[in-house]
Amino acid sequence: MAKKSAIERNIKRERLAKKYASKRARLKAAAKDETLSPEERFNARLKLAEIPRNAAPVRQRLRCGLSGRPRGNYRKFKLSRIAVRELASAGQIPGMVKSSW
Repeated sequence: MAKKSAIERNIKRERLAKKYASKRARLKAAAKDETLSPEERFNARLKLAEIPRNAAPVRQRLRCGLSGRPRGNYRKFKLSRIAVRELASAGQIPGMVKSSW
């Protein structure tokens, strides 16, 4: 099990990213827009820098939904490889069976 603080920090980053998503997209578009004057583009970049760093989606970490494990995750299931194996062996994931030959 991962540290509770690390899991909560990641949840906080997800909330911040969702909160600032539209504002961030609007400012990034303004900063890249060649039709605007250089002053307007510069001001857009300054406002973009004022947004909290943890509001960037890049700072989020993919963690297991059950254990919080930060590595070895399947995006499709949002679970770690260990949790996927346990659930698949128990028959909890529809259509997935443990291979044997």
